[in-house]
Amino acid sequence: MSKIWTRMGDGQAVEMTSDELRKDLIEASEDAADKGKVPLLDDNEIDKLMEIFSAPWRVIGVEPGHEVPLTKDETACTLVSSQLSSGAHLPISREAAVEIFERVFAFDTMELGWIDYSFKPAKPMVSLDQVSIERLLATTVFPILYGAMPNMGLYYTPDGPCTNPADLLGMMKVEEAREEEMKAAEMCMEDMIFVCKRMAEVGADGIDFDTTASAGDADFLATLKTVEELKKTTNLGIEVGMSGEFILGMHGEVEYKGKRLAGMFPHDQLKVVEEAGADIFGPVVNTKTNKSAAWNVARAVTFVKEVCKQATIPIHANVGMGVGGTPMFETPPVDALSRASVAMVEIAKVDGL
Repeated sequence: MSKIWTRMGDGQAVEMTSDELRKDLIEASEDAADKGKVPLLDDNEIDKLMEIFSAPWRVIGVEPGHEVPLTKDETACTLVSSQLSSGAHLPISREAAVEIFERVFAFDTMELGWIDYSFKPAKPMVSLDQVSIERLLATTVFPILYGAMPNMGLYYTPDGPCTNPADLLGMMKVEEAREEEMKAAEMCMEDMIFVCKRMAEVGADGIDFDTTASAGDADFLATLKTVEELKKTTNLGIEVGMSGEFILGMHGEVEYKGKRLAGMFPHDQLKVVEEAGADIFGPVVNTKTNKSAAWNVARAVTFVKEVCKQATIPIHANVGMGVGGTPMFETPPVDALSRASVAMVEIAKVDGL
């Protein structure tokens, strides 16, 4: 029996038989359906995934007419930095990097972000980033967003003023830990609103909240309340990209408009993001490194298909560097990345990537 060349979730090249591949696809969809309480992929969708992963070409693409736009977090730093996303460390400015993505790489949108890509360190540098955004708006055509991570963990000791809840929990001080989380959430929200309104002043087209809820449910709450405030007071377009498929209950009792945030899977996250007023939602499904790329893609597509089915706003699935079915690797192999992207478009029916 002929073998199909593919990848594992860590990027390792492997070979599988057709039977092994189909078994992985079915088991992955069952896993997502069981955990998220969402529908399984049907036989036609499994057959489509078989076709995608059996294709002999190194790189594949969607059918003509099915192309979708791309949004991207902190992309300029990919060219400028030597550390982020295996950056190229080119001797150019961030502004020049953004212009290259428009004029050379033909990207659909682009964002600028401070090198230390979180709102807390970006706040003292906001005036410099305002100048950069204003210049790019005058020299480019595509939409220019400003991006950063809420990264609420930066407000805990030793980096911030709030006692680290992890230390308090170790001493069984549960209520004290929750109080510190809410203090940090308030500080995080204040910084995000400050930075975003400064970007609105110079005419930025939008904001990308990247890796939302990385510090759990209180982090998610801070972002949702920030989005709510910005939609009331600015005309910014807002994209909310998540950090994981499941909201960690670091607090456990945080609610947004009567909905408990802890434990939410992507289709549940979508609903509160919509309620807050966001314009684009970026669901995340995490990659398991000891499973095949096909297994990871089938699982991710099962989750995201339900998100797209329920959505009233565009869905730009996070696909890359260990999410959305791609291998857990800083520069995901293009064969695995292209297959995950095609599956998201052709099966999950995402509006963008």
